Amino acid sequence: MSASDSTERFSSRVADYVRYRPDYPSALIDWLHGPMAVPATARVADIGAGTGISSRQFLASGHPLVAVEPNAAMRAAAEEWLAPQFPLFRAVDGRAEATGLADASVDLVSAAQAFHWFDTVAVRAEWKRILHPGGLALVYWNSRLLDASPFLVGYEQLLLDYGTDYTAVAERYQDDATMQAWFGPGLRGMIELPNVQHLDFDALRGRLLSSSYAPQPGHERHAPMLAALQDLFNTHAVDGQVAFEYRTRAFLGTLD
Repeated sequence: MSASDSTERFSSRVADYVRYRPDYPSALIDWLHGPMAVPATARVADIGAGTGISSRQFLASGHPLVAVEPNAAMRAAAEEWLAPQFPLFRAVDGRAEATGLADASVDLVSAAQAFHWFDTVAVRAEWKRILHPGGLALVYWNSRLLDASPFLVGYEQLLLDYGTDYTAVAERYQDDATMQAWFGPGLRGMIELPNVQHLDFDALRGRLLSSSYAPQPGHERHAPMLAALQDLFNTHAVDGQVAFEYRTRAFLGTLD
């Protein structure tokens, strides 16, 4: 998949992405500010920031932050959402491997869900360039639990049955051993945190359609997929909701 393909494949899904993608647990910031001793004033570059879900948590904690995002529609959504609330926020058009930021201009490089799209060799050199000496890189994402409940087992099967390129995308996520090797001796800490969304059917539908591998209207699999989703929801909903469970995995270290 080319870099342009991975950048643009979310352009038609921005509204669903903003409304229905999960946040990250507040315990992540507590871990950074506490045991990991990251100052609350650290200047953050949020790489592949998308619509700003990953940026907001840092901004709400007082961090100055620049969001680096190549997708114009997602970047505009982040600016519309975050700029009025947070004067320490700005967004720039840039890629993980070519951010356009100045040398030694940030204290913490943060990459969330988008990390699995990056060239993980090229980003090391770029991130070292923009980090202040002694600066840190944080890589984290929400991993959906595949078999923690009958609902989640059924949801995984739905993606396998109807997703356009689900298997290829799912296989891009790094495991713990890969991330430990990527950081090498610079790895300072890693943590796994529980995270959950409680979704009614409309939210579950939006969560599915925010995924780049979910067929969109006009595709032959779109209507059958939504019918299968409705059946899955009707089978497993409790009090009108299903639990969409994740584990948030995070890795922090230097890039020496």
